[in-house]
Amino acid sequence: MNILLTGASRGIGAATLEALNCSGHRVAGHSTNGGEGLIAGNLADPASINSIWDHALEALDGRIDVLVNNAGIYEGIADDAADEDWRTAWDRTLQINLRAAADLCRQAVAHFRQQGGGRIINLASRAAFRGDSPNHWHYAASKSAIIGMTKTIARGYAAEGILAFAVAPGFTVTDATEEYLEGRGGAQILADIPLGRVTTPAEVAETIRWLAIDAPAASTGSVIDLNGASYVR
Repeated sequence: MNILLTGASRGIGAATLEALNCSGHRVAGHSTNGGEGLIAGNLADPASINSIWDHALEALDGRIDVLVNNAGIYEGIADDAADEDWRTAWDRTLQINLRAAADLCRQAVAHFRQQGGGRIINLASRAAFRGDSPNHWHYAASKSAIIGMTKTIARGYAAEGILAFAVAPGFTVTDATEEYLEGRGGAQILADIPLGRVTTPAEVAETIRWLAIDAPAASTGSVIDLNGASYVR
């Protein structure tokens, strides 16, 4: 399979890149600054989307079979922030977490129609269902929208062999969260997870790999939770 993976430089993205490479697939990875064979592109800039897609097509000899929209941000903004700061935060989060993913999905659907099918995996979050902190209205909203978009794609294009899935992790341990987990915040997080630990990037990566390669077509439209039963739908 030829796969475009956004946000491939660290955390879940880096683990997914490794899992896909190790299972013998060709991956065009993306990160904001590129480097180490990754395609550079700032998802905060709408003009970068076509460039990312075109560079991935070139790297993969003109064929993409799977799009994985992993890239995203988690940046807080207080509800009593200045109006301009509040709106800027919403615009940035929605652009990176939702609009960029939507633009790439649109490119993928058009491409998949020409080649007889393909798969899309979008990274959502537990926050899409149970909400998030008072500083993260915009994050939860973006992830809820990702799920609505994924289901719409699944319903709209299944007859053409275009499948769409979402993955909704809970709190996931990465370089960015390890310090917080080791501090006072970690105890509160763990107390809320019946499994007794947070999700690992490798667990999310394996789920993405399965959806991209092995999941049966009948499962299109599914959202897979990875939260240790901290939220059960």
